[in-house]
Amino acid sequence: MKVPVVIVGAGPTGLTAAALLGRRGVECLVLERWESVYPQPRAVHLDDEICRILGRLGLAGEFAAMSWPCHGLRLLDPDLRVLAEFHRSPGAGCHGYPEANMFDQPDLEHLLRAHLEAVGAVTLRGSTEVTGIRQDRTGVRVEVTDRGTGARETIHADYVLGCDGANSLVRSAIGATMADLKFEQRWLVVDVATTADLGQWEGVHQVCDPARAATYMRIGKTRYRWEFRLLPGEAADDFGDLDRLHPLITPWTRDIPPGDLEIVRVAEYTFRARIADRWRDRRVFLLGDAAHLTPPFIGQGMGAGLRDAANLAWKLAGVLDGNLPANALDTYEAERKPHARAMIRRAVLIGKAMTEGGRFGDLIRRVVAPRLNGRALDSATPALHRSALVTRPRFRRSLAGRLCPNVLLDAGTRFDDEVGGRFAVVTADIPSDRERAIIEERGAVLVTTRQSGELHRWLRAGAAIVRPDGTVLSTSNSLSQILPRFTADLR
Repeated sequence: MKVPVVIVGAGPTGLTAAALLGRRGVECLVLERWESVYPQPRAVHLDDEICRILGRLGLAGEFAAMSWPCHGLRLLDPDLRVLAEFHRSPGAGCHGYPEANMFDQPDLEHLLRAHLEAVGAVTLRGSTEVTGIRQDRTGVRVEVTDRGTGARETIHADYVLGCDGANSLVRSAIGATMADLKFEQRWLVVDVATTADLGQWEGVHQVCDPARAATYMRIGKTRYRWEFRLLPGEAADDFGDLDRLHPLITPWTRDIPPGDLEIVRVAEYTFRARIADRWRDRRVFLLGDAAHLTPPFIGQGMGAGLRDAANLAWKLAGVLDGNLPANALDTYEAERKPHARAMIRRAVLIGKAMTEGGRFGDLIRRVVAPRLNGRALDSATPALHRSALVTRPRFRRSLAGRLCPNVLLDAGTRFDDEVGGRFAVVTADIPSDRERAIIEERGAVLVTTRQSGELHRWLRAGAAIVRPDGTVLSTSNSLSQILPRFTADLR
């Protein structure tokens, strides 16, 4: 069997990568060792930048129906007094979605799988174990075993995307290793269902307590999540029933009778901070947890994997259809690895603010935490580093590498809907007929700042090239200067 792209792993990262590639007409085969969606909740948060990715798949409305807007984050002391508060807008932000969205991971995976059924270019094969990956001059050979019948098969692919999680076989196959970023803690994760009203602030509560750090959040109409740092010698089994669990969650449930609370899951997780030393070997790429692991304190674990998929998918599709040079794929790790590392370090900082003991921990909580710049927990993430597809000046600030806002245009549509996954030329100038022709020949979409006051305030003057993933490729003082560079950068 021969297929352009094999994706190993049908978690959110693999499913998103397959959907993005399939919508561009790239035939993909997704291989998953389990037959169906893992039913237990895990990740619970996606920000507005990630909602844009779901929006490009046409899933924004369905995701909104299953998610719960979050109002931000509070850092609390052991007595639940507020140390610092960081607000997120529950309404549409600059990207057209709430800045923080809580949800149940199995619901999202079912949504993505249902979407793939409508994408003709993608096949999802469950109960299939990938046992080996080998590369040669002709491509990649993927050895698989059917877990039901034991039948073995070799699948030939042009490219392989390793979206197979923290214990990635693909990562081992390319000889990559995980670098330890010096954070590891054992936590108890508890999911509870109840129709009772807890009457709590509709945001994430982070209890900064070296004795028993904790997190509380509402993730749906009737669903709630708690996380508690485990003490030495404790295990999840110690809290397996409501009688033993109830003292931990009482500060939030208060006088709600235990009989009105249903335990959905009690599990132990080890929070780690790690990143792969390399994310690619020739035609094989690592995405998601196969490439990076982050503590969950800023809710960016799953989002990082979906960012990987969005960054790589349009480039890989462009290389396969001949619209991009092969070296465009070199920009994937160059752009995503520094971004992922920065987000992991941000999560570790917040984790230490919650859990550090001694004088250093007290300093963080009582002095540093209340004065944290709001950007430390803002939904906007860092700009991508310079690459062949991000032209950033070395010595001055630039919009390049940042996301263009998904603004509402005068026609009533948002930027992403108008652009439709293509390159866009955003300009404050009035284009000439020749400039319009160049943009059209390149297959790009022209968007003028006259179509939106928000877009005008964002760009101010000149012009910007926006990539299909919404990232600004480059900016210039004028449209006439940027168009020749636009065509040259992509050859």
